Amino acid sequence: MASSSPRSVDARRRWLLRSGGALAAALGAGSLGNLLMGMKPAHAADYKALVCVFLYGGNDGMNMVVPTDQSRHGQYAAVRGSLALPQAQLLPLNGSSYGLHPAMEALLPHWNQGQLAALFNTGPLTAPLKKKQYLNAAEGSTLIPDSLFSHSDQQALWDSSSGDSRSRTGWGGRASAVLGTINPVIAIGSNGLFGIEDLRVPLVLPTAGSIFGAYGLQADDLNWEPNQRRKTAVDALYAQTSGVALRDTYSAIQRDAFAMSARLGELVSSVPGDAQAVPLIDAAFAPLMVNGLVSEPTAAQFYQVAKLIAQNAVVQGNRQIFSVSQGGFDTHSGQVSGSAAAGPHADLLAALARAMAAFQRALDALGLAGQVTTFTQSDFGRTFAPNATSGTDHAWGNHHLVMGGAVKGGHTYGIYPNLSLGGPDDVGVESWELQGRWIPTSSVDQYAATLLRWFGASDSQLNTILPNLPNFGTARSLGFL
Repeated sequence: MASSSPRSVDARRRWLLRSGGALAAALGAGSLGNLLMGMKPAHAADYKALVCVFLYGGNDGMNMVVPTDQSRHGQYAAVRGSLALPQAQLLPLNGSSYGLHPAMEALLPHWNQGQLAALFNTGPLTAPLKKKQYLNAAEGSTLIPDSLFSHSDQQALWDSSSGDSRSRTGWGGRASAVLGTINPVIAIGSNGLFGIEDLRVPLVLPTAGSIFGAYGLQADDLNWEPNQRRKTAVDALYAQTSGVALRDTYSAIQRDAFAMSARLGELVSSVPGDAQAVPLIDAAFAPLMVNGLVSEPTAAQFYQVAKLIAQNAVVQGNRQIFSVSQGGFDTHSGQVSGSAAAGPHADLLAALARAMAAFQRALDALGLAGQVTTFTQSDFGRTFAPNATSGTDHAWGNHHLVMGGAVKGGHTYGIYPNLSLGGPDDVGVESWELQGRWIPTSSVDQYAATLLRWFGASDSQLNTILPNLPNFGTARSLGFL
């Protein structure tokens, strides 16, 4: 069984650079053209950011958003058994016939304010697919995405939106390349395939309080003469030219890396309450702080993103894609504890909701809510039918959340699956495989295209970024932006 942990790019290349990744590797050789042409400051009025939240392990979307009408909730409860959330405990998503997991109460105000939407049964597809086509497809058919139900392969399919788990680039990275963003995708803490381009990999930054830059060469370190001499020597080393293209390119990347660490170092390392902090952001995250720091790992990543967005003139560029993540969603056993509304999965959803809600409060306070859209991804959905150990197994289509001031929130999008085991949306036929592994009715391509159209991509650019998008005809947008 493949691991459910993210497939990360190793960013710790050399002794020179601290946590946050090797800047030279993060920039990549392909960044030189952009950097040598000069950085342009952000145009605040036209600034937009996308924030991808990858839920590693495969979130159980069937318990995240649940139908509340009597008929379908009855079907849901009959199949889910001990995992079923009681109708009375669901948080009503007003204006719809669905409810949110009770652990996600922090997000409910954003639904009511029209900032949050739910997207149903989305997953990797190369073209629209019905059950009959799935069952009749020849082995190796390009109609069926690679290696379904495998963690690492499905992470790659979500990240790449290609249908090919061997893809070397992610759709976030391709979007950055095609749209010519100054920075690559910025990943907080760790990164997968999502932000990789042909010639750049994501810039991996640590959470607040960590040093971003070279050992002993921070501004405060240069008060000591030996460090001054060391900095002079390093600068001289990378200022040399040799006439060897590869060596000179490496030196240029290192120079750019030092310049970027000098520009972003103080902002990245700043913590709540210090000189670089933004009081409006600190206030939004205050409920999640312990001893003056944002204590929950997912929230800490969002706190860092909020700072980078607020200081976009320092980060530079009027378009930026960010990536954060949360692990632990591979709930094969013991998904609930004591009641369906408690246990490991509830804890994960609660942490996610608190982090997303604090982030949105910060954007609201900054007046940037309409310029930032946050969206979830995950390996796959989980089986509708639980297994014998009070858990769920690997499936396919899944439900997701989209949040932001530009989102047409307070509504659901996509098609909720038919809840019949072995029905038209379930891949299963034989009795042993009737588990509720839904064939997606919306694709990652359509999901990404909806986000990227808002972000500023043209139709021709979308076709370059998302090669399978033309297979969906005129149904290129899912309508939530």
